[in-house]
Amino acid sequence: MNYPFWVVPHIGSGWVIGMIAIFHVMISQFAVGGGMYLYFAERKALKEGRRDWLKMIKSHSRFFLILTSVFGTVSGVGIWFAIGLAAPEATSTLIHNFVFGWAIEWVFFLVELSTVIVYYYTWDKISDKLHLKVGLLYAVSSLFTLIIINGILTFKLTPGASWLSAAGTGREASMFWEAFFNPTYWPSLFLRLGVCFSLAGVWALISYSRMGHEDEKLRSELVRWSAQWLLPLFFAMPFLLFWFLHQMPVSQRGLLELGISTIGKGAFTQVTRTVLVIVMTSITIVGVVYFFAWRSPMDFKQSHAVAILLLGLCATASSEYVREMLRKPYIIVGHMYSNGVRLAAVDKFNAEGFLAHSLWVASGPDEHLGKGQAMFRGQCMSCHTIDTYRAMKKLLGGRDRDAMGNLVKMLHEDKPDSPYHAFMPKIVGTPEELDDLRDYLLTLIPKETADPEPQTVSAAPAQTPVTQP
Repeated sequence: MNYPFWVVPHIGSGWVIGMIAIFHVMISQFAVGGGMYLYFAERKALKEGRRDWLKMIKSHSRFFLILTSVFGTVSGVGIWFAIGLAAPEATSTLIHNFVFGWAIEWVFFLVELSTVIVYYYTWDKISDKLHLKVGLLYAVSSLFTLIIINGILTFKLTPGASWLSAAGTGREASMFWEAFFNPTYWPSLFLRLGVCFSLAGVWALISYSRMGHEDEKLRSELVRWSAQWLLPLFFAMPFLLFWFLHQMPVSQRGLLELGISTIGKGAFTQVTRTVLVIVMTSITIVGVVYFFAWRSPMDFKQSHAVAILLLGLCATASSEYVREMLRKPYIIVGHMYSNGVRLAAVDKFNAEGFLAHSLWVASGPDEHLGKGQAMFRGQCMSCHTIDTYRAMKKLLGGRDRDAMGNLVKMLHEDKPDSPYHAFMPKIVGTPEELDDLRDYLLTLIPKETADPEPQTVSAAPAQTPVTQP
């Protein structure tokens, strides 16, 4: 425990990341697909001599500039702050292993940010040919940000045997390319590219549906052309998903297969429910786009565009949630549990203690329960809250002292036949620390169902941390 724990009441730190990330993904992937959209739309208009199209595309580029450069940038910075607080150990691992990858991505991002500003403000001020080249430069630079980020994101699910063999030895940097081009890199890249192109079409429909209706024919042409950008992903998605799942570790794929195989028995797992949401929203998007934007573009209204956007937001949120769930009980599969405990450090923590070198343990008359609280915060609160999201009060209700001890023991032993083995990290610590955790968990149970022996933890002031050299 080298870091203090970030306590977010009611929703937990994970959902802070999730809410920012869902919003950011919708915009950042639009930034990639939208760059390609603007380039090909302008290219088509210039080739066919459609100056009326260029006027509409210019208006859309203003909407694109504001949404991506302002809201996309701010939400991206928000993610960095959130992950640094919520998962400092994992963030540190990603930075140390991909520091040059991040640096290259930031260079492309600066080029992307600069060229999109130049692209918008040089409409009708430079030659059409040069303006189109500026658009292409933006599209390529934004594409490369995705190419780099994809390698780092997929690393968390499939770091690969080569990198795992070097983890903790100081040779991680020598495995940079093996970790970057990991087993799920390519299927994930093509899936994300499909999503990027689809979101380019979705946001274009939003943009054109907001424009005036002076020329309904022109507007309907652009709506119909934008609708085509959604079609490639939906035809290719089944094949890309099969490829992606085939490249996943068997243990992680089992989280999804378990739920799917038991659908007939009504045993829907959380992953299965979320996958079904993705399927249903995707089919609905196809239907709305086909019947309204493609077949009846003259009748396409802003309400239709907003409905498609909301469905896209739902599908994106569900996809990101499934991507996170499929890594359980890890944050970096095979290397680090979701609570930041490295697998290689488990034996050390069990022998020396999880809190042995921690500066973030409460002191005072209730030091016993203070240690239990530190154990709870360090190993449980990355996924649980006390009273709301995955509430411990609800999950632990009805357990007495013996039952709570058996639960903690089961999580500590983490046997393959444990019902928690596939989803929850192994609880580490000495027997004394496990007892402290047990007694603290008992204080979370409502008094009418709790065992009367443990005392409620007092508001003991935290020990002032000593600055480490």
